[in-house]
Amino acid sequence: MAKPKKVIITCAVTGAIHTPSMSPHLPITPSEIIDDALNAAEAGAAVLHLHARDPQTGRPDQTPEAFGRFLPQVKQATSAAINITTGGSPYMRVEERVKPAEMFKPEVASLNMGSINFGLYMMLNRYKEFKHDWEPEFLESTRDLVFRNSFKDIEYILTTCYENNTRFEFECYDIAHLYNLKHFLDRGLVKPPLFIQSVFGILGGIGTHAEDVAHMKRTADRLFGDQYEWSVLGAGSAQMRIAAQAASMGANVRVGLEDSLWAGPGKLATSNAEQVKSARQIIEGIGLEIASPEEAREILQLKGSDNVNF
Repeated sequence: MAKPKKVIITCAVTGAIHTPSMSPHLPITPSEIIDDALNAAEAGAAVLHLHARDPQTGRPDQTPEAFGRFLPQVKQATSAAINITTGGSPYMRVEERVKPAEMFKPEVASLNMGSINFGLYMMLNRYKEFKHDWEPEFLESTRDLVFRNSFKDIEYILTTCYENNTRFEFECYDIAHLYNLKHFLDRGLVKPPLFIQSVFGILGGIGTHAEDVAHMKRTADRLFGDQYEWSVLGAGSAQMRIAAQAASMGANVRVGLEDSLWAGPGKLATSNAEQVKSARQIIEGIGLEIASPEEAREILQLKGSDNVNF
């Protein structure tokens, strides 16, 4: 009897959604990002998905210089595979968003597979005070925000990083994004195994109902068969519930303070490692094993940390 495939835990350390006032535990400075990333890897994350922020204001910062303040230190201190965002922030142009992946040539880079409304303005009702003026303005402006990821934008990122042998974490916020990915597969611009990250719970994308998770899996199975590796992330309070359901269906799991600030009802997570430990407990509790970084590299056919540019 074949052994079950091991489960890859990805940790998304800081992201560009949550603002500094929402949690004192959100990593902002390079040293905080380094510490949280390394602790998450120690807890069991095989892949680290990284964004950068301005250390003074906490604003998302997609300059290569910002990433250069922590990428070498993280690589030196852990064997976990490093995944650099090309999503950046919804307000950035694609040319700005791709720069760090273009320069540093990581093993993995995220790639959003379609445009969506990206509503965060509901969070304004949860917080009475903000540390920085940009935070409430940023949240309110998402009432009229379309996160642009056109076919031209996607192709630009693919072709910019094509020669780097960087694999992509294809972020699919809705069923249509799976069809967009199939379009690029049919054109030969992406190659299996596809690492599909299904995103549940962003206002503007697919919801968090159990049937939404099942529908995403059924559609991916029909479109890609055995040509893909599936991973899931649930935004906010849905994080661990979706992780548990999807892991039992054969999925890999992504957690981290980019996706959720919580460790339970009304309880802020004190670190990314806390969420990784919770996900690991779920995975091992249903009789599965987590993948080591080298096992994740084998499953995803990554090029290895010796072949990055940092």
